[in-house]
Amino acid sequence: MEPRLNLFANPVMGQFGKHLVAAAKMLAGSTLPVSTQELVNIRVSQINGCAACVDMHTKEAAHAGETSTRLNLIAVWREATVFTDAERAALALAEQGTRLADGGGVTDEVWDNAAKHYDEEQLAALVCTIALINAFNRGNVIVQQPAGDYRPGRHG
Repeated sequence: MEPRLNLFANPVMGQFGKHLVAAAKMLAGSTLPVSTQELVNIRVSQINGCAACVDMHTKEAAHAGETSTRLNLIAVWREATVFTDAERAALALAEQGTRLADGGGVTDEVWDNAAKHYDEEQLAALVCTIALINAFNRGNVIVQQPAGDYRPGRHG
C-alpha cells in the first residue's frame, strides 16, 4: 500500500507534522504518566482504525516496558483485570472524547471519574493527548499511511 501523500516529503504536511510532534513531546514531559498516554494513544487509534498509530504506539509502549498482556487487552479494557482504576478512567474519557459523533459527548460521570484520579494538570494533559492522537489518526487514515515497519524512537 502506498500513501496518498508522502507525509515527510510534502512541505505542508511536514511542517504541520513537526508542530504535532512538538506537542507530543511537550505532553510526554507532563505529569500524566507516559504509560497512560500510550494506552490512550493505542485505544483511540484502534477506535479510529489508524494502523500506523497502532503500530507506532504499541511498539513504543513495548519498548518502554509495557507488557504484551496489557497491550493485547487494551481493546477490551473493561473486561481485563490488568488496568488500574486510573487507567480505566483515562480509557473511558478517551473513548467518549473520540466518539463525539456518536452523540452525547463526554458524560459528567466519565469526567468526574477521571477527575478522581488525575489532578488538573494531568487532566489537561489527558484532554490534549486525546485531541492530539485524534489529529494524528485522521491525517494518517485520510492519506492511507501504511503500517508495520515502525521502529521505536523513529520520531524522537
